[in-house]
Amino acid sequence: MKKGEDYIGVSVIYLCHDGKGNILFNKRSQNCRDEKGNWDIGGGGLDFGDTVEGTLRKEIKEEYCTNVLSFEFLGYRDVHRVNEGNKTHWVALDFLVLVDRDSVGNGEPHKFDKLGWFTLDTLPAPLHSQLPKFFELYKGRVGLVI
Repeated sequence: MKKGEDYIGVSVIYLCHDGKGNILFNKRSQNCRDEKGNWDIGGGGLDFGDTVEGTLRKEIKEEYCTNVLSFEFLGYRDVHRVNEGNKTHWVALDFLVLVDRDSVGNGEPHKFDKLGWFTLDTLPAPLHSQLPKFFELYKGRVGLVI
């Protein structure tokens, strides 16, 4: 059985920033299951028995080789998509996360072609299909906090 396809999956999504208006993005490689070549902010599935905060910290450490300095829960979204012809449903728990820019690295080079820092005024392209909705929902809170 597959999370998000056979039953609703829960994901922890995070927008990492440096506290100076810069947002960390990753460019998804050809090895990713979808959205290949698109820029994304980061996330991971919640596994049975894990906590949301534990997953947040674990995924950021794995993907970006850094620790969470502080975080804020932004809200949640129902994410309905089609992936390779299969309907998917995820509940995304969205977070704003402060990290130390100098300690960030690409912990998953098989999944990310590269990492980059951008501002809300200089977003990379193409963006992951879910990011416009993310920014629309949280633009006021993200813009004020960063």
